Amino acid sequence: MAPKLLAETAGMIGVKELKDAFKELRDAFNEFDKDKDGLISCKDLGNLMRTMGYMPTEMELIELSQNINMNRESHRFDMDGDGEITTEELRAAMNKLMGEHMNRREIDAIVKEADDNGDGTVDFEEFVRMMSG
Repeated sequence: MAPKLLAETAGMIGVKELKDAFKELRDAFNEFDKDKDGLISCKDLGNLMRTMGYMPTEMELIELSQNINMNRESHRFDMDGDGEITTEELRAAMNKLMGEHMNRREIDAIVKEADDNGDGTVDFEEFVRMMSG
């Protein structure tokens, strides 16, 4: 069975439709990015979503904005972009971003406290809990 037909059969959209939707979102984003810095305000995000047919509440917009900010923060710690923060990445981030020089034992203690699933790294959800708590 051809990939596109398989995707349609499974209720998923095809590659062309996905590219078209992404282009539409990018065009709408660029229209609302007034100063062309790659960022839009929370208010503008609401307006953009409304023009796209979504009707987010103020609370949903605030929550979305917080998630975006938290995701952006986690990428500052996740140096290799694999979605997990290792002890080495945390140590480098603490040194680079905060000027705090911590020894391996201190870093290991932070990771151990935040690492809910015990895999030795901090994933995005664990990072959010760590930063929120």
